[in-house]
Amino acid sequence: MPPVSKISALFPPAPNFTESSLPSLIGKVYIVTGAASGVGYELAKFLYVAGGTVYIAARSAARCDGAMEKIIEETKPKRSKGIGRLESLVIDLSDLRSVKSGVEDFLRRETRLDVLMHNAAVMTPPKGSQDKLGHDLEMGTNCLAPYLMTNLLEPILTRTANTPGTPPNGVRVVFVISALNNGFVPGGAMSFDENGTPVVITNKFMGNYSGCFSSPFPLVERYGGMNMRSIHKFCGNFEIMKVYMMQSKNGGAWLALHFADRLGKHGVMSVSLHPGLMKTDLQRHWGTALKLTMYLSTKGPVYGAYSELFAGFSPEVTPEHNGGYMMAWGRIVGWKSKANGGTGAAKKFLEYCDRETKEFL
Repeated sequence: MPPVSKISALFPPAPNFTESSLPSLIGKVYIVTGAASGVGYELAKFLYVAGGTVYIAARSAARCDGAMEKIIEETKPKRSKGIGRLESLVIDLSDLRSVKSGVEDFLRRETRLDVLMHNAAVMTPPKGSQDKLGHDLEMGTNCLAPYLMTNLLEPILTRTANTPGTPPNGVRVVFVISALNNGFVPGGAMSFDENGTPVVITNKFMGNYSGCFSSPFPLVERYGGMNMRSIHKFCGNFEIMKVYMMQSKNGGAWLALHFADRLGKHGVMSVSLHPGLMKTDLQRHWGTALKLTMYLSTKGPVYGAYSELFAGFSPEVTPEHNGGYMMAWGRIVGWKSKANGGTGAAKKFLEYCDRETKEFL
């Protein structure tokens, strides 16, 4: 496939798979993490209107219940394909114990799972932020929690894929990541300490990738006379986002590949997705100037939901794309062969995930 340019990555073509493209989802079951707001919330609305059973996964019962009430109210005129069902699923992704208990709760309530949408993430929290067990907050929330969750849900996913009546390629796991290998983060970009634990990428490591770690707003850099150092000073935590959040997103792509290899033979597809640049609550830790730039230059979260719809439901996504990479607002980019980076980092990363989650499996 031809490479996607930076301009196309920043300003994607119009989506061609939207809520109107969905068939009736009556009888199907979905988990959407981070569904209390933003992109996940918009996706949950689409699936509910189409008749699906949607588990609103969020870190508190109050957030789950509030989102469900809003969805029911906002979709009253639209429920034409059947009556969906909304369910609360309390999972705090910053606590692996909560992930395990949340999955156990789900398994007591359901006998199938058609799509697991790893939508939730954290980005640029205050420096030094940790999850409940002491992992870096971004690595724990964006990688360890989805890894554990997918492992725990593997039996129900494979069982659903092999249940009579389940359409081919209908059971999927989607890891929502970022704009990989389009000038934002290079494949293979992850740094480890002597114990095999991911650490903040050092300046020396960044130097090896200076051509890859460029601003997602290249025109600001080129014509505004601002280098990355001045952008960091002007926009708050942006530089930290570049070097650590992007590591966790690279990890998400490796997880998609790992589960594609592991679950593909059982009929379950696994892909990674850059949902697009949008104005959402994910940017709550950003500096004011960068927030304003996003607000003025990007779309609302419903467009990210179109990206997730494509990755999770489009018939264009077939087994040949298993483990592959999708982009906004619904494009197959490929990238599968490059994702491991050739550095051995993917293997080391998966060993880290195994080590940190094994007591919960």
